Amino acid sequence: MSLNPESKYPSRRAYVVKLRSDARPEALMGRLENLVTGRQREFSCAEELLESIGEDLATAAGEQAIESDGE
Repeated sequence: MSLNPESKYPSRRAYVVKLRSDARPEALMGRLENLVTGRQREFSCAEELLESIGEDLATAAGEQAIESDGE
């Protein structure tokens, strides 16, 4: 049996979601912060929250591709 060195839940994909005090289920508002990079993004609805996560994942994938090309 071999162990996979890659974590199923890497720290790079860990986030803190802070909801504003006036957020409601139908009106999510707050801030998303990546725990590793410290990047923060404001969101004013659930769709923007998901877009922010998607954009962050795409940015990380681009950075990883650049690092791989540089080796």
